[in-house]
Amino acid sequence: MSETDQSTRCGFVALIGAPNAGKSTLLNQLVGAKISIVSRKVQTTRTQVRGIALSGTAQIIFVDTPGIFAPKRRLDRAMVTSAWGGATDADLIGVLIDVARFDHEENTLLLEKLAELKQPKFLILNKIDTVAKEKLLEITAKMNERGQFEATFMVAALTGYGVKDILAWLEKRLPLGPWLYPEDQISDAPLRFLAAEITREKIFERLHDELPYRSTVETESWQQKPDGSVRIEQTIYVEREGQRKIVLGEGGQTIKAIGQKARAEIAEAAEAKVHLFLFVKVRENWSDDPERYREMGLEFPKGKG
Repeated sequence: MSETDQSTRCGFVALIGAPNAGKSTLLNQLVGAKISIVSRKVQTTRTQVRGIALSGTAQIIFVDTPGIFAPKRRLDRAMVTSAWGGATDADLIGVLIDVARFDHEENTLLLEKLAELKQPKFLILNKIDTVAKEKLLEITAKMNERGQFEATFMVAALTGYGVKDILAWLEKRLPLGPWLYPEDQISDAPLRFLAAEITREKIFERLHDELPYRSTVETESWQQKPDGSVRIEQTIYVEREGQRKIVLGEGGQTIKAIGQKARAEIAEAAEAKVHLFLFVKVRENWSDDPERYREMGLEFPKGKG
């Protein structure tokens, strides 16, 4: 064996695309575990989440970025800045396109901006089970005319179809180098952050029609008990009293249901019994508070709105 054959490879791969293209679902499939919030609401990923996958001798560090869209509010601007930051720091960029929306303006703008980045790119066409095969070939040709891609992959992230092909290609494409994380680590996000994201997802699942984006979750305390269990306190911040009542529900039924689902999933991630205590607080204009942005790992954008 040559020295190269015996060497390991390691690198960062940014997953970038329009909101709801399926980036978080794809990341969870690539890593083989749930580490990123998945919701049918768009723009649920607010900050960069890293997932670590092993394929052969390669350690692939995927960066799930917030969806690229036209920002209107301060939080939107912070999310888009975070997404582009994730792309510019990566060794490779995986461009994820929902085939049913390939010709939408959001993808046109995305490809134009991506052309300015020097990193090598590969194309991932997602949700291929939603269009006919002939149409798929047509989309593939059109997308490759519009962007410079080293490779094209066709996947159905929801079922995992085609995901192994991406890993196999990256295994040989990443730069030579030592692994940056222990072999059994699947994310660099601390458990406190993942726990907050899990609870936020359960809020989205339960209240997707009633509660707008103006809610966030913070893990306030994480105590390891002598029996090995964990006591976690989290605060759900909303902007108005009316929203607080929605989250609590009649007789506290809604918050109880959210807590039960979140606790089960956090226990799985923490590999320990979890005692979860949820509190709902009104914090007007939390989305204009620099401290909240720091908690989410986002840079606070200057200027109004």
